[in-house]
Amino acid sequence: MTQTPAHEHLPAHAPSGDLPVADIPHRLRVTDTDPKAARRAERQVATMFLLSMVFGIAFVVAYFAIDPEVAVYIPVLGEVGASNVVLGVTMGASIFLIGAGAIQWAKKLMPDVEVVQQRHSLTAPKDETQKAEANYQRGKEESGFARYPIIRRTLIGAMALFPIPLVVMLRDLWDSPPGSPSPQEILSTTLWHDGMRIVTDGTYQPIRPEDMPVGTLVSAAPADLMEVQEAEHNLNARGKAAIILVRMEPDEIRAQQGDGWDYQGIVAYSKICTHVGCPIALYEHRTHHLLCPCHQSTFDLADAGNVIFGPAARRMPQLPIGVDEEGFLVAKAGFAEPVGPSFWERNA
Repeated sequence: MTQTPAHEHLPAHAPSGDLPVADIPHRLRVTDTDPKAARRAERQVATMFLLSMVFGIAFVVAYFAIDPEVAVYIPVLGEVGASNVVLGVTMGASIFLIGAGAIQWAKKLMPDVEVVQQRHSLTAPKDETQKAEANYQRGKEESGFARYPIIRRTLIGAMALFPIPLVVMLRDLWDSPPGSPSPQEILSTTLWHDGMRIVTDGTYQPIRPEDMPVGTLVSAAPADLMEVQEAEHNLNARGKAAIILVRMEPDEIRAQQGDGWDYQGIVAYSKICTHVGCPIALYEHRTHHLLCPCHQSTFDLADAGNVIFGPAARRMPQLPIGVDEEGFLVAKAGFAEPVGPSFWERNA
């Protein structure tokens, strides 16, 4: 089977403006006719791959050299961790340069002639293996992989170094000095405690029971969340303390995780799914079901947050609530069980 440039079948009198895209005569690029331009493009591609290698190495160096506690100010974003900024920039630049170099290589140095291949029978002929090998060798030659050793070597180097930052980041999965809290202990401790005022997540305004008619769902957080975030320079506290408030008729509540944990039909649950930790806010008013959008785990908020469908194996943790002297909703204690996803090390 042969592949023939489409324009070779073109009638000599056919105007190019009336031709299908595949039949427009091929125009040579500068790099096809000027050896200097081809060499310049080769150097550009190799430089991109080399820079990708440099940024990959810079990522590893920055990972170990920059103190995670150091923060920098960025307009609009405010104070963010310097380590996160540098790691993000170096990793992004390394990936971008590999892609940009490959695109530049394809656009300027690889053949760009349109070809037409005739349909063939679905039954593979006996010599298919030989033809596939011949096509591979042809593609290898036309791509210039063997013709441009600088590009080949720098691409191999960039691709070889690229996984190293990913391996280095595995160190962050869990690393703590001896005697520090275990993951279960960390997840069991949140900002919630007796008397902590509940505020809306986003506006951080305190909430009165009369502000929530029956059927309302409110995403909420502890009152001191922003202060803690600014002090810690991360979102860990938010991830553990995020809750939802739902109001239903008091006689619709069939079970709770403790006696008197609602306030006039208002119940509070962790917002983090116990399956893999997705945030949940899809509430069905008639059934009081809470649906996780990630894997469709479904919880019954009128029945102690128990699982009624899906892969989650543990109910949603409930927060006992009441009101303070000024009539605003507050927590009466912290969560009685760890929040977030379950994993193999955890008993609950």
